[in-house]
Amino acid sequence: MSPPLLLAEGVTRRLPEGVVLVRDVTLSIGRGEFIAITGPSGSGKSSLLYLLGLLDRPSEGRIALEGREMETLSDPDLAAVRLARLGFVFQFHFLLPEFTALENVLIPIRRLGRLSRAEAEARALRLLAGLGLADAAGKLPEQLSGGMRQRVAIARALANAPLLLLADEPTGNLDTKNAAAVFDIFERLAREEGRSVVVVTHDAELARRATRRIHLVDGVVVSDESA
Repeated sequence: MSPPLLLAEGVTRRLPEGVVLVRDVTLSIGRGEFIAITGPSGSGKSSLLYLLGLLDRPSEGRIALEGREMETLSDPDLAAVRLARLGFVFQFHFLLPEFTALENVLIPIRRLGRLSRAEAEARALRLLAGLGLADAAGKLPEQLSGGMRQRVAIARALANAPLLLLADEPTGNLDTKNAAAVFDIFERLAREEGRSVVVVTHDAELARRATRRIHLVDGVVVSDESA
């Protein structure tokens, strides 16, 4: 049996002053899973996502990606893994305002440096077109609606074909229609492209669309259910 895409064992995240954000969490993420992390405010949802996304290091426990132990890697090596293997979407799109939609999507592709300029631009345009943004490539973020800006952010997260996409409250600033459209994209990525998607959300209705739901309370996993 092949190893899970990502495995977290006994993971705890503790702040220097002693506050525990995530406590003794063990979970595995398989390829093509669409997972929603839910829980009340302050339950550690985002903290867990940042651990799974290698943005924070656990105080205790271990995380392995594709069978490779992460805790021994240097910060530059972790950054390289994130760039090549992971994609991130946040509540605020964090697009660079002076760059067009196309230029924003090109940023991680150019940082990775595996494609020629023409190949990079063609990939970025394909990603935008696949998200219904072909006509928005040359526009600045301020010229786009909130839903369009978030789709540009998703295209940017997919720029380097990540195995795992992590999203932290990605619909928090969107209306119901645009929020549903974002979840449509996540469902398609998992179902049709085999990408693993982990989404932190406070929206119970949207969470029910995931194929697996992990519920946190006070940093502890209290339920882990598959649809």
